[in-house]
Amino acid sequence: MEASYMLRYKKIPVAGGVGEMPAVGFGTLIPDPVVTRLAVAKALSVGFRHFDCAERYRNEEAIGDAIAEAIAEGTVRREDLFITTKLWNTNHRPERVKAAFEASCRRLQVDYVDCYIIHTPYAFRPGEEMDPRDDNGHVLYDREVTLIETWRALEDLVDSGHCRSIGLSDISLDKLKEIVANARIKPAAIQVEAHPYLPEWELLEYCQANGIVLLAFAALGHAMEPNLLEDPVITGIAHRVNKTPAQVALAWAAQRGTAFLTTSVKPLRIEENFAISTLSEKDMEKIHFDISTNVRFNGVVDTGVPGFIPRVKAEQAVK
Repeated sequence: MEASYMLRYKKIPVAGGVGEMPAVGFGTLIPDPVVTRLAVAKALSVGFRHFDCAERYRNEEAIGDAIAEAIAEGTVRREDLFITTKLWNTNHRPERVKAAFEASCRRLQVDYVDCYIIHTPYAFRPGEEMDPRDDNGHVLYDREVTLIETWRALEDLVDSGHCRSIGLSDISLDKLKEIVANARIKPAAIQVEAHPYLPEWELLEYCQANGIVLLAFAALGHAMEPNLLEDPVITGIAHRVNKTPAQVALAWAAQRGTAFLTTSVKPLRIEENFAISTLSEKDMEKIHFDISTNVRFNGVVDTGVPGFIPRVKAEQAVK
């Protein structure tokens, strides 16, 4: 019988025979480049081998420095890592995709990426301004390119050999089905908000039936209200198995067949988020059936604009 701690080393096959994605992933949405480099270095030393990056985060250089240093020191080999990065909304026009991809590779100091992801299905006005707005503060969308046209450009990157697989982020099930129906190269992964308060069971079932990895962001609820890590079901299991609520929620994510991302700049928290162990089937069922809260914390799926929706506790809201 496999030891329970082996869950932290679980890998999920990626479509197309291009390897396996470690289920335990480290997200790099960290504003400060110096802090980013330190956090990535710590994550590498702890055991993280899956790193999620993005042009939009403006810190790919810092991530590349940390990874290059770890490789030079012999801590890891490039082939041990699964690196994703993302095409930002202003680069959806096909003629802009290759240049954006190559720029990310240069910043990350890699010859290839394991998965290149369209950050959102929404195209913004092309240009150097990442968040183009009109005089009234409204996003300037690009109506002259379709998602499938952008996808075709990503397929060309796979053909080049420097991009091992491609995927989508912040995608609805209906939009995903459209891409799957029309793609020459199917999505290998989708990155969406998912956690016990937003389990996305229908989307997960579709992904598993079509060989697509569901990669969950905000896997711990992003510390927002209602606070997932204070849920009595989660805390009750955590107390019983001598784990933290975060470790319980992350174990649930890996055991149900998804990969997940966590982000922290605190060394002890980075260690904690990696050190997950298998839950019993009874505990898995309890999370599935006894948690009734359903909430989406991030509105990017509706607008293409990243951002978590602030909420207050019910007792505060009525004051």
